[in-house]
Amino acid sequence: MPTNHSAIGVFDSGIGGLTVVRELIRVLPREPIVYLGDTARVPYGNKSRETVMKFSTENVLFLLHHDVKLVIVACHTASSFGLPFLEKHFRHPMMGVIEPGVETALQVTRSGRVGVIGTNATVGSDAYPHLFARHHARVKVTQVACPLFVPLVEEGCTEDPLALEVARRYLKPLRQAGVDTLILGCTHYPLLKKTIARVMGPKVQLIDSARQVALKAKRVLENMDLAAASSNGAPARRFFVTDEPRHFERLAGRFLGRRPGNVAKADVSKL
Repeated sequence: MPTNHSAIGVFDSGIGGLTVVRELIRVLPREPIVYLGDTARVPYGNKSRETVMKFSTENVLFLLHHDVKLVIVACHTASSFGLPFLEKHFRHPMMGVIEPGVETALQVTRSGRVGVIGTNATVGSDAYPHLFARHHARVKVTQVACPLFVPLVEEGCTEDPLALEVARRYLKPLRQAGVDTLILGCTHYPLLKKTIARVMGPKVQLIDSARQVALKAKRVLENMDLAAASSNGAPARRFFVTDEPRHFERLAGRFLGRRPGNVAKADVSKL
C-alpha cells in the first residue's frame, strides 16, 4: 500500500513529460518522483490504440514496482487512448494531462472560444472536444496540429526566427477563430510558450497542461492524505528510460531546467 513516503510516478513516451516533472518539483518540492521515458518505443502517436494500451500497462507496472502512490500519464496519446483502460484495471490513482487543461480552460475562457494545439495524434483523437462535451460545456473548440513544434524544442530552437515563423503559420487559424484561451496540448509546448504568446498576443490566455497537472496532483494527494511530510534533505528523484540514456541526459536539461543526474535503463517488458 502506498504511503506518504511513496513517490509520484510519471511516464511518457519519451522526454516531453519532463515538463510535468519540472512543475511537480515547483509545486510539490518535498515529493520523491520516479520518471519513466519509453524512449525505445517513441513515438506513441503512430501506434494503434491496442499497442498504446499495452505499452501504457507495462509502464504502469514498472512504476508500481517502484512503490508509487500516484501515476501521472504525461503522454497525450496515452492519456487519450490508455487512461480509461488503466483506470479500469488498476486501483492506484491515475491522472492524465488532458482533463486538467480542459478544466482550467473552462474557468478562464470569457468568449467560449478555445483553441487546442497538439501533435497529429492528439488532434486526430478529438480527445479535447470529447472531454469538453462531457463537461456539457458550450464552447467552440478549434484544434490545430503542430508537428514541427516537437523537433524545434528538441533542437533547442524555441525562440529563434524559425520557431517564430513556424508558429505564425500554425497559429493563424486560431487567431482567425478569435480564441481567447489556448491549451498547449503537448508536453513539449511549454518550452515554446514565449514564442506562442508573442504570436497570439496578450489577450489570449495560454493553458500550460504541465502546470495544471502538478496543481491537480497536489490536490489529489492532499485529499487522499498521501502528501509527503517535511523531511531533511532533498527527496529522491529517479529517472529511467527504455533506450539511449545518454541521449536522454543530453536533452533533459532543456525540459527540467537542470541536469537529471544519473539516468538508468529499464526493461519494462520483463515485469
